[in-house]
Amino acid sequence: MLPITDVLAADIKKAVFAGGCFWCMQPSFDRVQGVMATTVGYTGGHDANPTYEEVSSGTTGHVEAIEVVYDPAKVTYEKLLDTFWKSIDPTDIDGQFADQGSQYKSVIFYQNEDERQKAQLSRDALGASGRFDIPIVTQILPAKPFYPAEEYHQHYYLKNVLHYNTYKKGSGREGFLERTWGAAK
Repeated sequence: MLPITDVLAADIKKAVFAGGCFWCMQPSFDRVQGVMATTVGYTGGHDANPTYEEVSSGTTGHVEAIEVVYDPAKVTYEKLLDTFWKSIDPTDIDGQFADQGSQYKSVIFYQNEDERQKAQLSRDALGASGRFDIPIVTQILPAKPFYPAEEYHQHYYLKNVLHYNTYKKGSGREGFLERTWGAAK
């Protein structure tokens, strides 16, 4: 995985997703072939350059999110959407797992009309699949400026393996994803 500042290819694209704790979103996208870099951060709100503490207060309008830099010749936006759905609980309107509050809600931030349509089709297909007994509540919103989180949050799952794994299990995310998608998700 290249640092985002080293990604210079002209044909790359960016996708932004919010799925609760951004620590838990990064491993899923880092494993996708064709993803060149990921950065966790904040988006969707009204304050420029927010800090973790400010976003955690729930007053900035921002959500914890991940920016995915990818090569569309190697991975499709639809594959990224599939990875997103298999990393969250799309039926939780108040957050994700143990993390509740507006800063943890699930959102797909589209960059253009094509992405909006693909996100809508993907959400509709998931809703019609019968996998969930209650409605899909993940929002689809236009992209806003993305602000990278502090360095200690970047690739937290690699820097603090034990704490990350304990958190992922203890938050309920790991068990939910295994029950919903199977151990090999």
